[in-house]
Amino acid sequence: MRISLPRSGAVFTTLTLALVLPTACALAQQSPGAATKAEARPAEASPNDIDGATLFASVCGFCHQNGGRAEGRGPKLAGTTRSDDFILDRIRNGKPGSMPAFGGAFSEGQIVAILAYIRTLEDDGN
Repeated sequence: MRISLPRSGAVFTTLTLALVLPTACALAQQSPGAATKAEARPAEASPNDIDGATLFASVCGFCHQNGGRAEGRGPKLAGTTRSDDFILDRIRNGKPGSMPAFGGAFSEGQIVAILAYIRTLEDDGN
């Protein structure tokens, strides 16, 4: 049976396969249960690859407004009195219903770089 797709449908199908197939192949190559939580983490970035301010702006800035200097959907981070351990844990594990966990998306070095960026924020009193 041959299915004829309009030209735009063929482009859509090709594009979809190009985007989905690499991920599907990578998942298929893993044996069931072989991937542990530690293996699922991204490779450690070198210090030259890590820019906490850029990571923060691209991922965290939507909720922590003005680069973390103002409250948005998430709290203001400038001048926080929370401990480093608390902040690192919150970035890794999130807060149910409030903040997603980023421990599986960021390397440990990237998480520490975000913490370092947060520590540079000065509280302007607002």
